[in-house]
Amino acid sequence: MSDDPLPRAWVAALDEFRRHLAMERGLSDNTVQAYLRDAGQLASWCADFGIVDPDEVTLQVLRRFVADGRRRGLARSSIARKRASLRAFFGLLVKRGRVTSDPAALLDTPKLDKSLPKVLRRDQVDALLRQPPADDPVGLRDRAVLELLYASGARVSELVDLDADRLDLGRSRATLHGKGDKQRLVPLGAPAVEAVKTWLDRGRPHLPLRPTGTTGEDADGHTDAVFLARRGGRISRDEVYRLVRAHGAAAGVGHVTPHLLRHSFATHLLEGGADLRSVQELLGHVALATTQTYTHVSRAHLRSVYTQAHPRA
Repeated sequence: MSDDPLPRAWVAALDEFRRHLAMERGLSDNTVQAYLRDAGQLASWCADFGIVDPDEVTLQVLRRFVADGRRRGLARSSIARKRASLRAFFGLLVKRGRVTSDPAALLDTPKLDKSLPKVLRRDQVDALLRQPPADDPVGLRDRAVLELLYASGARVSELVDLDADRLDLGRSRATLHGKGDKQRLVPLGAPAVEAVKTWLDRGRPHLPLRPTGTTGEDADGHTDAVFLARRGGRISRDEVYRLVRAHGAAAGVGHVTPHLLRHSFATHLLEGGADLRSVQELLGHVALATTQTYTHVSRAHLRSVYTQAHPRA
């Protein structure tokens, strides 16, 4: 794809798509950016072949675009997302009268192989949570972050956005602000409550409330954030990913991400006897089918349950 400026009709269509997605509060920022990127890639690809207007795009053109991505080695999940992006893009253009027909309406979506989410064993979680040092502010913060992620099943964005007024440590609970502006109240276990209290009392006061070098209006911009970055201000998604990954490697449990802790949270609850509906509420899933991904358990656990529960085992 060339770096030449896009034809005017494509620029206008992409701008309209961008404004439309900005109003779709149910989509995460990552999904919005992915959809815009996919539509932009199609525009550049089409422009290279002399297709200067979205109204000139046919089903065959879209199929060639998708096939080109497959030849370049894109994962099946990425291909499936591109198809969803193109359906959303052209669906909007049809509604707004920018194109006369929807070439993406018949774009098929292949079935994806369902892969079970990776989870940590309980001893691996224990090793990870013990890893951060307890004698410096950053270590106290990292331990509180890890404990809270595992105790609540929070998404990384929910942890980053957490403000002090959404914590009720006296009642061992927190209010998480999830996708689609939906809030949910989650309980916190005693270790997580203790780790967060220790961080707030002994760690947080030693990190700057605002990013280094900011002045004026930014001075009080992050006083409500529960978790702060090393250099001040609200902690970022990237810093959370880095600290989780670093402590996972140091603890010898392999590649760990915040979402892996969310997977482990859900799986361990189900293995411990929690019902699916309760786990759905704790995770903030809209559809129960999404939560059912976590109903897998290890064969060893199934054997243990069978041995204990079946009268003829």
